[in-house]
Amino acid sequence: MDRGSRSSLQGRLFAWLMLPLLVVLPVLGIALYEQVQKSAQSWLDEGLEDTALTLAGQIDLRSGAPGIDISVTMDRALRFDRQDDVFYLVLAPGGEVMQGDAGLTEVLPRPQALPPGGSRFGDVRLRGRELRLAQLGRDCGGGAACQVMVAETLHKRDALQREIAGFVALTGLVLALLLALAGWAAVRQGLAPLTGMSLELERRDLLHLTPLTSPLPRELVPLQAAFNRLFERLNRAAEAQREFLADAAHQLRTPLTSLQTEIELAMLEPHDQRVDPLLERLRQRVVRSARLAQQLLSLARAEDRTVDVGQRIDLRDIATESGQDWAHRSLPSGVDLGFELADAPALGHAFLLREALENLIHNAVSYAGAGARITVRCGSGRDEGAWLEVEDNGPGIAPAERPVAMQRFRRGEGAVGAGSGLGLAIAADIATRHGGRLELLDAHGEHGLRARLSLPAAPDSISTV
Repeated sequence: MDRGSRSSLQGRLFAWLMLPLLVVLPVLGIALYEQVQKSAQSWLDEGLEDTALTLAGQIDLRSGAPGIDISVTMDRALRFDRQDDVFYLVLAPGGEVMQGDAGLTEVLPRPQALPPGGSRFGDVRLRGRELRLAQLGRDCGGGAACQVMVAETLHKRDALQREIAGFVALTGLVLALLLALAGWAAVRQGLAPLTGMSLELERRDLLHLTPLTSPLPRELVPLQAAFNRLFERLNRAAEAQREFLADAAHQLRTPLTSLQTEIELAMLEPHDQRVDPLLERLRQRVVRSARLAQQLLSLARAEDRTVDVGQRIDLRDIATESGQDWAHRSLPSGVDLGFELADAPALGHAFLLREALENLIHNAVSYAGAGARITVRCGSGRDEGAWLEVEDNGPGIAPAERPVAMQRFRRGEGAVGAGSGLGLAIAADIATRHGGRLELLDAHGEHGLRARLSLPAAPDSISTV
């Protein structure tokens, strides 16, 4: 399954966090809208009721029969409203119109008479218009009740309803966005320890199996402990493999060297010349096996984590020692081995770096061919650190094949000779062990290969290049 088809833990947690919000928030929004709408309606109804009470207060019972006299000024005041039309009507106990708009008697549904002190609010229709009606029962003597009605159109109520709906919707949307952002941030923050652990795991390999030590939440501590136990088992297995490799290489090297010596002595003794090709093939096979055993031993040493690679050294001394050893070995093959050395202070382990240079020179001698020209260089710079370089004018390695050539037991497509495919891999491992790198570059000439091993410069060193 590819990465794109896998479900995201962060997405799943966010979805489960947002699901209740998507369900609850609309319900809360509707409830809030209804509550605010109810409060606004009650406030507007109180305004109608106040007008009705004012009218009821104008009913005069002093003459024994109810009467009411509304001046023009008061009539205007009762009807004044910037948005709605206001209507009022006062009816005698018998239903006769005492004052106001007689048309209110035609509203539907028709209002029923109220007892003294009673009140009622309702939505009615009058000649196709929607109205809000407030009705009061006013004691008009003898237990009879006058009916006071005040009605208004719904313009401001509709406008207020739209405003409330818009406010609630906007508030809900903003709240949803804020909660979504907060939820997403909370999920990311909550999963940050997992991201940190994954990055720390990415840096682990068989050469770096140190325990995970980052502080984690309680829920992740068992997972961290499980990984650390796994690293411990892998470390033991890798250590056992390295010990086996070193022991086997060490045990093989001595008898192979003895066998090589015996074969060379046999070739010097009087014998049938017809067996010379056989003896020579045996000698070459033994030399190759001895070289392989030495490389396996070097590989085991390169992976030994107890080796101190922080010693102050100079790559010039290492190149000089290896050059002296290779000077006589390269003569039989007609190889022209030259040196261009400068001071190159660095931190490392001299033996391991000699092994790396040994493999680089051996690789150049083996694959460049008879009569090749090989140059060993070293130096340092402020920006590039310390470096060792082995250049030959052989057939080289195609750029596309160079990464493969540095893998164990892998050789380039055009490689010649009888190598094992370990030389460059060992040099690369030693470079990595020192915090450096091995690069396969084009030679300075028309053809060939330049193997460059770069290391961090020693602190306080001064570039001599």
